[in-house]
Amino acid sequence: MSYYFDFTVWFKLLRLVRQESNPRQRRGLYKLLLLHIPLRAGVTAVCFFLDGILFPGLWRTRVERPVFIIGHARSGTTLAHRLMGADERFSTFKYYELLLPSLLQKKLVRLVARLDAGLFGRRIERRLQAWEKRKFGPTQHIHKMGLTIPEEDDLMYFNSCASGFWLTKLPYMSELDFFHIDQRSAASRRRMMKFYKECVRRQLYLNGGRRIHLSKNPTYCGRVESLLEAFPDARFVVLYRNPYETIPSLLKLLNVGWKLQGNLSQERIRRSNEVMTGLSYETYLYPLEVLQRHPETPYAVIDYRRLTSEPKAAIEDVYRELGLELTPAFSAFLDAEAARSRKHETEHRYSLAEFGLDDGEIRRRLAPLFERFRWDDDAPAASQEAKETAHV
Repeated sequence: MSYYFDFTVWFKLLRLVRQESNPRQRRGLYKLLLLHIPLRAGVTAVCFFLDGILFPGLWRTRVERPVFIIGHARSGTTLAHRLMGADERFSTFKYYELLLPSLLQKKLVRLVARLDAGLFGRRIERRLQAWEKRKFGPTQHIHKMGLTIPEEDDLMYFNSCASGFWLTKLPYMSELDFFHIDQRSAASRRRMMKFYKECVRRQLYLNGGRRIHLSKNPTYCGRVESLLEAFPDARFVVLYRNPYETIPSLLKLLNVGWKLQGNLSQERIRRSNEVMTGLSYETYLYPLEVLQRHPETPYAVIDYRRLTSEPKAAIEDVYRELGLELTPAFSAFLDAEAARSRKHETEHRYSLAEFGLDDGEIRRRLAPLFERFRWDDDAPAASQEAKETAHV
């Protein structure tokens, strides 16, 4: 049960930080990479090793038929994950649990939380809530995040220097590639996915019972083959939403995060936006290409419009495709969500022109999907701003 650390990317990050023109930004990143990351990784590696000794039941825990929710960022993966995660048969990772992947670390956090509630009047909890507001406040209106909110599994690789979340700190999209995992060597993929599977086993052990792991990760669109190699009995849910809406929304989220980092090169940000746009096309096309090569793999496709307008019917279709049955309690939850979704919807607006995106190019590159989902029937992005609902 060894810890995974990507030294190749770590050295590359150090080289990239050296190019930062802002001295304060450069010092902060060096401190993170040379002090905090090695310390966190070292502690986690020790705890990861101790898990198998302190919790012998972990060896008997099996990861069976996990469900992976994938799709372009801003396409409804978060909403689908939240809805399905309400089914008590599923197990998910919370934000803090991804940064502390060892079972021992999670157990210690839960112990501290109980002590804080019983002895210290939740003083630690209040301080963490204040930290959350500072950390996540600027982007909460785009994507809600919090320490105890389920988040993308890819975050578990952050302290291993193998997570796409590093691109929110360093917009070097042309130098750092966390998407094309399927194109890496077989040995590299096995090491990376073995660590992931070990982290999932720990979470299943922690949450108890014979639960099913439920994951949502837009970046996992580039590693469907790798996931199937690690989890041959995996099932997939693929989200699709009009790219006139998702692509500018993702670029807006990334650019807001980059601006918070300080005085970054505008030319580098422009190039990163171009690379991200190119990756968007692959994100839309690649998952179904792989799944069609694996007809034995169950998967369901969700149209974002149906997910938001008829959430219960959309999830019922997913369960039918994946061979799952709705429990009475989960069915009642979906009824309540359907009623709530009809009552409240807040909108943010982003335009293609803001990022120099060409609606004709998007239409040409993704023509089969435009025809399949009839996105041409939507209001054209060239003449009106794309809509972004708050619960995505």
